[in-house]
Amino acid sequence: MSPRRLPLALGLLLLLGILAWWLFPRPAPVTPSVVVSSASPPVAGGVSPVENQKSKIENSADPVSAALELNSPRYDIAHDLVLLNNVFTNWRLDFPRTGNPFGENSDITSALTGNNPLRLAYIPPAHPAINAEGELSDRWGTPFRFHALAGDRMELRSAGPDKKFGTPDDALLTPP
Repeated sequence: MSPRRLPLALGLLLLLGILAWWLFPRPAPVTPSVVVSSASPPVAGGVSPVENQKSKIENSADPVSAALELNSPRYDIAHDLVLLNNVFTNWRLDFPRTGNPFGENSDITSALTGNNPLRLAYIPPAHPAINAEGELSDRWGTPFRFHALAGDRMELRSAGPDKKFGTPDDALLTPP
């Protein structure tokens, strides 16, 4: 191949790689288990509200619409943690080379509300779960704790109804 055709060939390869990335389906999110000491009571048939909603959350075509359910009185903290885990999964699908957003809760919340290189908002900036300090908070008003276990795994923790971390009512989601 002549030296003048080399940039053209590299450009075509790059274009094909980008097209393949957009055309091939993304893997479905994996739903981790959620540990909640004060579990929600089962509904008819012995299935918890979280189990009833997992497929709805996982298969939502619009992640922002699913995020609107965060802290909804219709669900419980386990549902919120699964929903947040899927928000992080969607982030990693859009930013495969960077892994999880990082920093303190307010930094992560800022990235998830659109302050990122692609200006993608996974959670609406005016969502009621965002407190005055710009932190994502649980249904009791306590900021969530985010702990990156790896570039593709984010542990999520809520302090629970007593608003104190490290007590039996904490809710924890650790992805597989």
